[in-house]
Amino acid sequence: MTELSLNDAPETSLEEKVEFLQSPEAYYPRPAEVAAEETHMSWVFLAGERVHKLKKPVRHSFLDFRSIEAREKDCREELRLNRRLAEDVYLGVAPLTRSDDGRLAIEGQGRTVDWLVVMRRLPRDRMLDSAILAGMVARQEIDAVAERLVRFYARALPADLAPAAYVANFIEEHAHNKAVLAAPQFALDGGRVERILDFVEDMLRNRSDVLKARVDSGRIVEGHGDLRPEHVCLDYPPVIIDCLEFNRRLRLVDPVDELTYLGLECSRLGADWIGPVLLGAYAEHSGDDPSPELVSFYRAYRACLRARLSLVHILEHDQRKPEKWLPLAKQYLELAAL
Repeated sequence: MTELSLNDAPETSLEEKVEFLQSPEAYYPRPAEVAAEETHMSWVFLAGERVHKLKKPVRHSFLDFRSIEAREKDCREELRLNRRLAEDVYLGVAPLTRSDDGRLAIEGQGRTVDWLVVMRRLPRDRMLDSAILAGMVARQEIDAVAERLVRFYARALPADLAPAAYVANFIEEHAHNKAVLAAPQFALDGGRVERILDFVEDMLRNRSDVLKARVDSGRIVEGHGDLRPEHVCLDYPPVIIDCLEFNRRLRLVDPVDELTYLGLECSRLGADWIGPVLLGAYAEHSGDDPSPELVSFYRAYRACLRARLSLVHILEHDQRKPEKWLPLAKQYLELAAL
């Protein structure tokens, strides 16, 4: 559950900030229109050639954005981290100000009431998810994405992480996955779910040496953390946006895990061929040839995690739309069994 901040003065409520940022008059140069998109943690405003992101003053178990200081810090972290893979997309951090006469402005006079991440707007039809659905993805474009990511992982330093801690993180999340996926209210295919969960658990309990070896060999790095098709732009060169900036622990990943996750999401959209291309390029250029067992584990684990997060929407956020989230969870579980 989320909690709205008690730190903002009434005259700078989230609602007033959103209303202001939805207006074309808020921007220079003035766009013809502004499209606003709400996520769990942010409001995103698409204004002409620019995107402005406003963090919500919310608290979750993994973050606390209720203070303006916390939101500013996260904006600056988002800028720093995303410039690793999208250097010319993340333009800066701008203050949202309020003058003495009560007027809001971006980088105006008066006191700062919030902070915005400013980005270059990317073409929606060139995002990988849209391109897959339109049947407009070329092999050379995926090769370019793979090359960008392989270089990124090669530059990353090994994470300061104990092998036992790496496995413990999976065990903790697997327990959460199991509790939700086995809940009788969702009436999932019990046999299929049990087989997938048993496979993941067997790896964690009896074959954890496979995962620990990834740490010992220096393969765990500070990666992207949320590598999905909607975050990949098939630009020239390709750029990858929206890394998971608010929790470093969740960014400490095995490149094989991240690439398997991206491949899983591409499979869900109908492009099964992309995952093997990504992993093949990684193996060729890194000298790290992951075993089929390891890839299967990461795929099954990620599928269970995404299925769980889909079902959590029903439990906590969107109880009136099980027709959206339940089929999505089932789709992930089908992919886990491949």
